[in-house]
Amino acid sequence: MSALRWTRGAAGLGRALSSSGRRRPTSEEGTLSGLCSSRRSSAASPREQDAQKEWGHAELLEVLEARVRQLQAESRSKGKGKKVQMDRPAKGRSSRWSQKLEAEKEMKRKRQEFLDMQQKQTHTLHTEPWIWSRKDLADCLQPSKKGAARSSEEEERRLARALQAALPKLSSCTPASAKAVVVEPNTLFLQQKFLAFFECCACTSNMALAHHVLVTQHKCDKQPLLTLDMYNTVMLGWARQGSFKELVYVFVMLKDAGLSPDLCSYAAALQCMGRRDQDVHIIQRCLKEMVEAGFQPQQIFTDLDLAGDERAAVLRAVLKAEPAFSLPPQAPDPVNTSTLLKEIYAKKGPKSYPKLHLPLETLRDLFDEQLRVELSPCVCIPSVEKAPVMTKEVTEARKTLKTLREQWERELLRVLQQTKATMACQAHEGQPTLYPFLCLLSEEEFVGMLMQVLRVLPAQGEPLLHLAQDLGLRVLNRHLVKQKQVTNHVQKLGQQYSKYLRLLASDTQVETPCLPREYWESLGPLEAPLQQPWSLAVLLHLGKQLAELLVQAVQMPRSLATPATPQGSSHLIPVLYHVYSFRSYRQIGILKPHPAFTQLLETAAEPTLIFETTEVPMLCPPLPWTSPHAGAYLLSSTKLMRAMEGTTQHQHLLKRCAPTQLHGALDALTQLGNCAWRVNGRLLDLVLQIFRDKGCARLGVPPPPSEAPRPAQPQLPPGSSPLQKAELRKELARCLKAAREMHSLRIDSLYRLSLAQHLRNRVFWLPHNMDFRGRTYPCPPYFNHLGSDLARALLEFAEGRPLGPHGLDWLKIHLVNMTGLRKCDSLSMRLAFADEVMEEILDSADNPMTGRKWWMEADEPWQTLACCMEVARAVRSPDPTAYVSHLPIHQLTGAPCGQDGSCNGLQHYAALGRDSVGAASVNLTPSDLPQDVYREVAAQVEEFRREDAKEGLRVAQVLKGFITRKVVKQTVMTVVYGVTRYGGRLQIEKRLREVSDFPQEFVWEASHYLVRLVFKSLQEMFSSTRAIQHWLTESANLISHAGWPVEWVTPLGIPIIQPYHREAKIQVKGGIQSLTFTSSVDISQKPNTLKQKNGFPPNFIHSLDSSHMMLTALYCYRRGLTFVSVHDCFWTHAADIPVMNEVCREQFVRLHSQPILEDLAKFLEKRFCSASRSLKPSERVLVAKLQETLRSLPETGTFDLEQVMRSTYFFS
Repeated sequence: MSALRWTRGAAGLGRALSSSGRRRPTSEEGTLSGLCSSRRSSAASPREQDAQKEWGHAELLEVLEARVRQLQAESRSKGKGKKVQMDRPAKGRSSRWSQKLEAEKEMKRKRQEFLDMQQKQTHTLHTEPWIWSRKDLADCLQPSKKGAARSSEEEERRLARALQAALPKLSSCTPASAKAVVVEPNTLFLQQKFLAFFECCACTSNMALAHHVLVTQHKCDKQPLLTLDMYNTVMLGWARQGSFKELVYVFVMLKDAGLSPDLCSYAAALQCMGRRDQDVHIIQRCLKEMVEAGFQPQQIFTDLDLAGDERAAVLRAVLKAEPAFSLPPQAPDPVNTSTLLKEIYAKKGPKSYPKLHLPLETLRDLFDEQLRVELSPCVCIPSVEKAPVMTKEVTEARKTLKTLREQWERELLRVLQQTKATMACQAHEGQPTLYPFLCLLSEEEFVGMLMQVLRVLPAQGEPLLHLAQDLGLRVLNRHLVKQKQVTNHVQKLGQQYSKYLRLLASDTQVETPCLPREYWESLGPLEAPLQQPWSLAVLLHLGKQLAELLVQAVQMPRSLATPATPQGSSHLIPVLYHVYSFRSYRQIGILKPHPAFTQLLETAAEPTLIFETTEVPMLCPPLPWTSPHAGAYLLSSTKLMRAMEGTTQHQHLLKRCAPTQLHGALDALTQLGNCAWRVNGRLLDLVLQIFRDKGCARLGVPPPPSEAPRPAQPQLPPGSSPLQKAELRKELARCLKAAREMHSLRIDSLYRLSLAQHLRNRVFWLPHNMDFRGRTYPCPPYFNHLGSDLARALLEFAEGRPLGPHGLDWLKIHLVNMTGLRKCDSLSMRLAFADEVMEEILDSADNPMTGRKWWMEADEPWQTLACCMEVARAVRSPDPTAYVSHLPIHQLTGAPCGQDGSCNGLQHYAALGRDSVGAASVNLTPSDLPQDVYREVAAQVEEFRREDAKEGLRVAQVLKGFITRKVVKQTVMTVVYGVTRYGGRLQIEKRLREVSDFPQEFVWEASHYLVRLVFKSLQEMFSSTRAIQHWLTESANLISHAGWPVEWVTPLGIPIIQPYHREAKIQVKGGIQSLTFTSSVDISQKPNTLKQKNGFPPNFIHSLDSSHMMLTALYCYRRGLTFVSVHDCFWTHAADIPVMNEVCREQFVRLHSQPILEDLAKFLEKRFCSASRSLKPSERVLVAKLQETLRSLPETGTFDLEQVMRSTYFFS
């Protein structure tokens, strides 16, 4: 059934929480920090802020009535469609709304009349350029005789003169690369809007319109809105069509604007001349000026991304002018020279790369199936929710929905066509409208997309800001897929992928074993259409327009909302309405479905969930990552480095990298994505049984909305005191919050379990990418191994391995680790404990829901149960060593497969500082029992407390017996990732409040006291850790104060830049609501000093952590192991644990044997202390101090890294 059904519980509770006389808070402008920083909200115009409105039905009815009258006005002004009618409101109600809407109706009527008149007129598109300042250019464009007709020869000569006059570089021109002007946010939005408009015109063959808008804006450009990229985009569009005249006109305007052509400008001109077989003298002149401008012809073929036909056209032109020209020699296959990866890319040496367990023909069939999925607009999956009884009411509801959807599709098509016609007229006036965006897909595709959004809109509504972004991204992604279909890319992909599968299939062999990326590249380049991503502002602008179309077009009979309406009545009401609500004290606009529509969906209980193609796992092995923009899904675009929408600095950084520099990261991500998975069917059956009943919060199966808490007394008797009313409001708010949280968790589980059921008995893959620190993540968001205990327990390796002589022991140790009962015991003690409780293990496996339920008391109950079942099958098999196990193994924390580092961040700090005391505390040194750093810190804090208590300190005396491992664990764990004393105090306060017998009046004082002692203990135990943290923080502080964001390169070669900048507000105006969002990721803004300095230490440690994981992944792959990870938790088969342990330790030692801090200091000094830009005196002081800081590295201790190789509990 649709996920919409589960939204009504929380919404219904919200309506029940009404309280008359409640005053609405004053509205304020919102932000979109959720897309660009940490919060999500949107801008909203205040509507009757001083009015007192009822919280529940009265407010909804008032807004709904006003909205319907507004839509009625729109419908009448257009003169098309059915007439929307609504009874007039009672006197005295909504009078101000009515007056305002009447004025809006009149204004819209007049505007519609004006637009209708414009549509009837014939518009002339400007072609001739407008010249402001260059008389010599204007003279070259004039005909020989005024008014005389031009012959083709004369026209060619005129254009040649104009181009020759435009080619010479002007001293007044400013090269584009030298511009470093900080652009105002709203000006930046306009520039992004223009550039995206021109790019879309080029994609949709609307070059005449793009040229017209460019001429119009150049003519009236009073501020520098038009940039070199815009002129280049239009020139490139004309070049692809071989339109020399129009290209010359744009070139002339470019020079008239005071800009110097760049390499792309000359490439466009040469491409056009190559397509037209232009006169050789013009080509020679162009090449000469290009060289004088500092560009060589060879750079066009090495520095620019050109399609095959574009490259050929440029080459024809160059060869015509310079017959002796030859393309730059193809460099030999680049090889990564990193010392850490030397063995990985060595041609010699033993290699035993693993192969998939599936034959070639099966894999080819899976490719065809995945291709069909990605070519479809969405993926429909049956819901695992309990199916309703097919009563007459359910049947009628489904029939009604089907009829309504057919009507809505027709109306959406009509409104979309009308909107396109209107925007086309506005574009002819010279404005960069959304018209070319609405031509990227067919009208039927747009309608289908909007209908899909309507199906998944939750009952409580969706913020317009989030909905607009989602719609904009859907259009962009579908357009990119469509471009690949048009350019025959799909057919070429199928041919190359079929050859690639010979490397992976179980029944084929290749001549020379190699890595997947290397083999894919050996098959030849596979060109894909290049498309620049749209800015966030452009995405929101397009998405908001589509959302407004949905609001305008989708209506339903009034009888569905009011059963008393006479049969056959033609009165219509909107299905969606726009309201304002408060989230985190900010007023935001929300699109909300009518309660009657929500009730109809709930009654129909449709058994289908809808997902985007990139939200479900792949049915065939992912494409190997070969570059920052090529890899993972077959057709759907995926970023190598995931980032918030609107962030481009990471992409620019990756683009500037040498290809070999990223090979380690590309190959590691490919290896992680090539792991084949399957669903644990027996466990899934148990989970579905609980899910369809009433859930179980203790086991991580969320209960349905019907189980949400409700107030004991929903209404107070008349005459209740204000205090009683206030208490009831608080209780109602708590219940509403709990209901919303339950609903969110329930939907998340519904998606996960539905996907698991859909993939039952299937093999699937999880493509991976990484964040800006290099940490890896699976791309499908709902069903992967990065989730909760339940999500991890549902996954198994698709390929099994025999347990071998020691595999069963590792299974048992893994099981004990999942229970959390023997954390401080040795491995042999854990193994002995597993044998002791074998009866409980077998009972849990045989009777999980009816037996003694021992597994339910574990820390990770579902993974414990999965392991119980695996152990039971293994011990009962005739030969346990031959039993084929599919269960991923890991220890200490819950996740299928792997080994966890003990307080991984502190391990890296101790290794960096060669800190012997700290290394012993985090299991870097050999020991008989695992060391527990959290317990040691708690013991140290207790020692300090005891001394203070003897001196009579009251808070120390109160804390006697309350300083436990649990109280200090979170603070110790997060201090390595930059937690402040303030944050640590809040963590300790939360833990103390959970202790029932601790005197709550001392919580605030005790948390202040304890956080100070925890930091003091860590300072003594990890002296080098604090010194390195301080050095990193101080360096970042100086770098950011000098005006730069912090950058570095990981030991594996991944370039990293911190995306923390000062917030800038951008507004997308117009329509039913103006959207204002704040962006803190734009590199054109100054860096956020506080975030830059606080983020550097944890982000740097995360980058080391990811480097260690990638090294382990690559070396395990070379040795034939199946390997996946969850950050510092490594997974493999039980039989391969000893090999993975060995590789893990080797790579940690090799990583930290590198001069990591020395290399970092050298990079930072070169990057920030030798800058070529002019510095202010204050900045020069900061740079000098930074240089002094970077040369004063923290002192290191005497710890011997080789001890890690003998440490049993380093990863265990």
